[in-house]
Amino acid sequence: MNASLRLSVSSLRAHKRRFAGTFLAVFLGVAFLAGTLVMGDTLRASFSSMFGDATAGTDAVVRSADTITTPGESQGVRQPVDTSLVRTIEKVPGVAAAAPQIQGRGQLVGTDGKPVGGQGPPTLAGNWITDSRLNPYRIAEGRAPARSGEVVVNRGAADKGGLRIGDTTTLRTPDPVEVTVVGLATFGGQDGMAQVTFTGMTRADAEKYLTARPGQAASIQVRADPGVSQARLVSELTSVLPEGVEAITGQESARENTDMISSQFLTLFTTFLLVFSGVALLVATFSIHNTFAIVVAQRTRDNALLRALGASRRQVAGATLVEAGAVAVVASAAGLVGGLGIAAGLQALFPAIGFPFPEGGLVIGTLSLLLPLAVGILVCLGSALLPAVRAGRTAPLAALRESAVDRSAGSRTRTVVGGACAAAALASTLVGVLVSPSLWSAGLGGVLALVAFVVLGPAASRFAVRALGAPVDRLRGVTGGLARRNALRSPKRTAATASALMIGVAVVSLFTVFGASLKATMDRTVSRSFAGDVAVSNPSFGAGGSGLSPKLAPAIARQPAVAEAVGLGRGVAKVDGSGRALTVTDPVALGRVFDLGTVRGSLDHLGTQGIAITEEEAGRQHLTVGGTARLAFTDGTTRPFTVRAVYGRSELAGDYVITRAAWAPHRTQDSDTLVAVAFRPGVDPAEGKAAVQQVAERYGNPSVQTRDEYARSSAGGIDMMLSLVYALLALAVFIALLGIANTLTLAIHERTRELGLLRAVGQTRSQLRAMVRWESVLVAAFGTTGGLVLGAFLGWVLVEASGGASDTAFAFALPPVRLAVVALVGLAAGALAGLRPARRAARLDVLRAIAAE
Repeated sequence: MNASLRLSVSSLRAHKRRFAGTFLAVFLGVAFLAGTLVMGDTLRASFSSMFGDATAGTDAVVRSADTITTPGESQGVRQPVDTSLVRTIEKVPGVAAAAPQIQGRGQLVGTDGKPVGGQGPPTLAGNWITDSRLNPYRIAEGRAPARSGEVVVNRGAADKGGLRIGDTTTLRTPDPVEVTVVGLATFGGQDGMAQVTFTGMTRADAEKYLTARPGQAASIQVRADPGVSQARLVSELTSVLPEGVEAITGQESARENTDMISSQFLTLFTTFLLVFSGVALLVATFSIHNTFAIVVAQRTRDNALLRALGASRRQVAGATLVEAGAVAVVASAAGLVGGLGIAAGLQALFPAIGFPFPEGGLVIGTLSLLLPLAVGILVCLGSALLPAVRAGRTAPLAALRESAVDRSAGSRTRTVVGGACAAAALASTLVGVLVSPSLWSAGLGGVLALVAFVVLGPAASRFAVRALGAPVDRLRGVTGGLARRNALRSPKRTAATASALMIGVAVVSLFTVFGASLKATMDRTVSRSFAGDVAVSNPSFGAGGSGLSPKLAPAIARQPAVAEAVGLGRGVAKVDGSGRALTVTDPVALGRVFDLGTVRGSLDHLGTQGIAITEEEAGRQHLTVGGTARLAFTDGTTRPFTVRAVYGRSELAGDYVITRAAWAPHRTQDSDTLVAVAFRPGVDPAEGKAAVQQVAERYGNPSVQTRDEYARSSAGGIDMMLSLVYALLALAVFIALLGIANTLTLAIHERTRELGLLRAVGQTRSQLRAMVRWESVLVAAFGTTGGLVLGAFLGWVLVEASGGASDTAFAFALPPVRLAVVALVGLAAGALAGLRPARRAARLDVLRAIAAE
């Protein structure tokens, strides 16, 4: 083995350039993975520390014991607690102080007239707790609110909205309230809790604007006497609390808040980045494998001579693996350092893009160090394993041959295995999409389809390169013909090189198709369900935003140009034990502005005891018109509702509809999510929209849009998501281009004599450069075409499986312009990858090239 080691070291020293692409591919993949893991560790530790500092003075939290969680939401809705419990709690032995925490949604309007926050994280408002140890916020500038209309704002929200102490602005609760900023606050030493905004007001204002009725609070914060443990305090409190109310320790509350941030943001965010790290490493695997396969092929005669001189198969294979191991260790170690740099860069970048990254140093866990290092080494060694085995199998007589012939395209075994994978992929996909909708089955089919593409690549490359290269042959003459023949010379090498790019393009195409399908679904939903002329909404998503004032729809309906205006509010309840979202509205007006499909029964007389449901929910709950559904609300009451109507479509209208009068006894902070408006016949759309806009300005100035504008804005977040996807996938595409460039460079070294002869018989330098560049373009065209086909197929699978596994009927759409752009970028990238190898080939000395061994 010492001889193998010395041989490997000598080879690495002599041919360092051969492994430059491999080093860079491993480095980038490991750096991205390490940076993601370190950033996740740092964020979790920072948020945990921030919550711990902010709630250090709170020893117990009293709250409702039950929550109602609707499908698709991770955080449930709790019943408020009675603030009169404060007097009872204060008499409990060991209690030093107690204060109600009233909390609801409240969105500030900045000095530019635009709402602050609301794009995902919550926009909160609540009472300012006067006990400084129970209040998680600390006054940094100014003072606490003392009179009605005065507020304290977290400093991060104030900076984002351009607000200063003394400024007067609007707070949407959702009714617009004029407030004056008298103080700026910090949370746990930070300007805010990430992008969450908070507005603190007097207790009287909080009860007036954030609760359905006075005397209610989200929870009660409790501080213990010195020497009383949190566990003992909770035990004492539990004995006096009424049924349905619980007490938890302050530490448990802080941990729940940290877990909530982790589950709703950090886990999703880091998982998103880890997926792209995996894609980058998968692409790197093909590039690394191709590099070692070419190196082994080029050293066939060397390895054969070693075998003839007595080297065993294990020694020859071991020498190749030692080279791979050396590159893997150095590149992975460098990638680890690069990952720390990426995490530090993100820590500095996040505040610049409006996401406050908690202060403090990087937190580097053991797993975050060892996992990227292990993955980088395993990916590199695994990619080099087959070439190493192939090197060990080199026969001594191969030393007498000039070159090896690649017959991989005609391999019967490869064709059979690839065909079997394709058949299994088709069967699994059809089952997961058409027979029994399942994302898992469809996902398995997608993975098998990818395997089939890779296995059948050499066979497909012969036909694809001939077809794709035909125009080049005609346009570029002899140069184009040579480029096509060079790409056809080694089908296996061409397929392996193109596979790296194919995967990157496939993932880009997958998300492009899925994003276009989501847009088409939203457009179809609005077009099919919404029969009105304009929609009034708040441009926010996630938990952010304050919603719309329930007074807005009646005010719009009073306009002469308006025939009907209906507001859609939201409530929650348990229906036969399962959490469900309720649409709170005027059912009669709803039926006039929205297309509900076939309606059995009547929407005219729901009253306070009637409910309307969709056909799908009626079938699931075994209900018919005249049946009874039992609804349990967050206030602890359970009431029977008579099913007065069953309608065909849910979509914008939701699955359960009740009147505002029925919801009123159980409501907390009331708001609408959408106001749909229909104009009277003959009203000019522009004039009608202007009239609605005038009314909306008095209610916090929400967005007024036509039906088409509303459909486009509802899908606006999809473009933002795609932009992030494209930015992240640029890394995978870059690694794929490194693979193409590295392959061409090694191939030029392999064809030194051939290139010298071409130059000797009259080929010019420009013709030689063009030949190499077109070869690169043909390889990229093969990978791009395969990626587009595979990505479109996987996009269809994802769309159909998602529609079958959910209540939403997804519409499949292919965006030809975007896919054409992807194809052009792939071809341009191929041309770019061929520039350096082409220049290197053109610089070859003709006489030395002809004389090369």
